[in-house]
Amino acid sequence: MATAYGPDTRDPQRTGSGLGARPATRHVLPAALRAPLEGRTWREFCYLLLSLPISIVLFTFAITMVSLGAGLLVTFLGIPVLAAGLVMCRGFGTLERTRARTLLRVDVADPVPARGRTGGLMSWIGAVLKSGVSWRHLLYALLHLPWAVFAFCVALTLQAWGWAALTYPLWFWAVPSHTGVSGIQLYGDTQHEVYLDSAPDLALTAVLGLGIVLLSPWVIRGLATVDRLMVTGLLSPSRLAERVTELESDRGVVVDTAAADLRRIERDLHDGAQARLVALAMDLGLAKEKLTADPEAAARMVEEAHGEVKVALQELRDLARGIHPAVLTDRGLDAALSAIASRCTVPVTVEVDLASRPAQAIEGIAYFTVSELLQNVSKHSGATRASVDVWRTENRLLLQVTDDGHGGADPAAGSGLAGLTERLDAVDGVLVVDSPVGGPTRITAELPWRG
Repeated sequence: MATAYGPDTRDPQRTGSGLGARPATRHVLPAALRAPLEGRTWREFCYLLLSLPISIVLFTFAITMVSLGAGLLVTFLGIPVLAAGLVMCRGFGTLERTRARTLLRVDVADPVPARGRTGGLMSWIGAVLKSGVSWRHLLYALLHLPWAVFAFCVALTLQAWGWAALTYPLWFWAVPSHTGVSGIQLYGDTQHEVYLDSAPDLALTAVLGLGIVLLSPWVIRGLATVDRLMVTGLLSPSRLAERVTELESDRGVVVDTAAADLRRIERDLHDGAQARLVALAMDLGLAKEKLTADPEAAARMVEEAHGEVKVALQELRDLARGIHPAVLTDRGLDAALSAIASRCTVPVTVEVDLASRPAQAIEGIAYFTVSELLQNVSKHSGATRASVDVWRTENRLLLQVTDDGHGGADPAAGSGLAGLTERLDAVDGVLVVDSPVGGPTRITAELPWRG
């Protein structure tokens, strides 16, 4: 159902997420020819080379500490020794995550440190031993060495042979001439000897080297992908731990938002309606005193007090609408958003395409999100028209507010958009801002659908 307060400005190409596609970088050379010289190839190659010495140290330390701890389990010393080994493995894990972020460009979060319930030494040791993260770090230390040996040998062999063969025509003359040959010996026995020294040999060697050079980046990327999986699978927090951390953060945002709303309501009541009601009581008191002595003055004061009552009632209605409007509860998003649009300073087209109503909490967040965005349109956009679209895609409720203003909206600037982003994130929502300088501005909010 569409409610129009101006010309229809809905975006006919709206998408589910509101994300605009970034223009692809255009390259002159195809990917197969660019890969050997790209920075990604050499970063991953460097990662594979460093993996071997680091893995040797990590494997040796892990085996030593685990063996020592297991051997001492018959005494009390075995438990703290084993815990110390696990802690050191977690320390090596920090190094590996940093190396993966720098060279593999993989974003892996740091796991939560092990903390005991009481804060004592034994409590901390128990937390370390019971932590799945600690044992996954130990497993990484044991499994990564054989893989690092294989990846090191394959990557170094391909790169060394490939570039050496490709550049062979440039350096074959450096083979010592006093040996009686002018190139590298490819084959030799008591009766036959084959040297790479003629022009066809040089050309064939260079072509073979070119093939290896073109192939090696993709092999290196495949090897690095296995390392990415090992780092993210064994050295990162578990999904349950990440979800707990996210929910704790969201709970803090919700608590802070609720406290801010309560402070706003208290301030509005104290500075607005309450102050008017106090003044009204004083005016009525004065009118009561003058009722017998000066009836006309008393009547004027009563009339002024009547006007103050109307203003106070309007402020109370506005305050109640800011808390939760009755029209939203009674008639849903379509009518509530139409009411908001009618108070906007620019013509707004509203279209709500919902077969059923979402949960009250989601409906309220959607209402206040659109209200905040339309206030931004009125105050900051310089637009001449705007539109509001609401629809459902599978298990997501989507809101899109578009205007033809001057653009430049940026949540990172600390504006109200940053607060909206936090509020939506607290309920697993997303706010996407597409506002290039010069406009237009398209802001899309995604909320989980809860019926």
